[in-house]
Amino acid sequence: MSRSGVRPRPVAALLALGALAYTAWVLELVFHTGLDPIQAYVSELAAADQPFGGLFRATDLGAGLLVLAGAVCALARCDRRRWPLLGWFGLALFGAATALDSRLPLSCAPTADPVCAARETAGLVPATHTAHAVSSSLAMVGALLGVLALTVAARRYGWWPPLAALGPALVALELAATAWTLTSVAAFQAGRGTWALGAGQRLQVLLVAIWLGVLAWSVAKESRK
Repeated sequence: MSRSGVRPRPVAALLALGALAYTAWVLELVFHTGLDPIQAYVSELAAADQPFGGLFRATDLGAGLLVLAGAVCALARCDRRRWPLLGWFGLALFGAATALDSRLPLSCAPTADPVCAARETAGLVPATHTAHAVSSSLAMVGALLGVLALTVAARRYGWWPPLAALGPALVALELAATAWTLTSVAAFQAGRGTWALGAGQRLQVLLVAIWLGVLAWSVAKESRK
């Protein structure tokens, strides 16, 4: 058993696979999605009317379930102090909400389709749009909680040296990317353009995936001691 109380190998494997699945949106560089990565929401790739929507919904589901499984496995045996408990709970929330998000896709892509945007503003889209917004918000709240709390735990308790070293910079970058994304979303909803919404959100989710990868690496190193 590691100093942090988790089982290193299964938790590290689940988190690493979850991080990999969570970066599946980079496939838009290979496939012709028709969406502008600088302007479009990442979740628009998985919209019901998009050509590769099924693929991106499947990878989101896989990412969510893998991270959820890793977090639950860690929670079952983790140190019972506040920061690790908060962190693993945050990752469990992130995983569950991401999996749910994949089952509540947008019906269309509002940043790319003016008709879709108008229907969304008028409240004429399916209820899944609102549900998707809620689940996406919960996923990011969980991710931020996990990123912050487990980074604090790594530094405070002397766990996971790679995360203790790299975590603070990743936390700062993640908070900046989140502020960018939220500002852009507000501008878009106010009809003032997208303010490079897609770029900000892609940076936001990429940083979460990188942080998950660093956490997985850190946990895996415990199994070799």
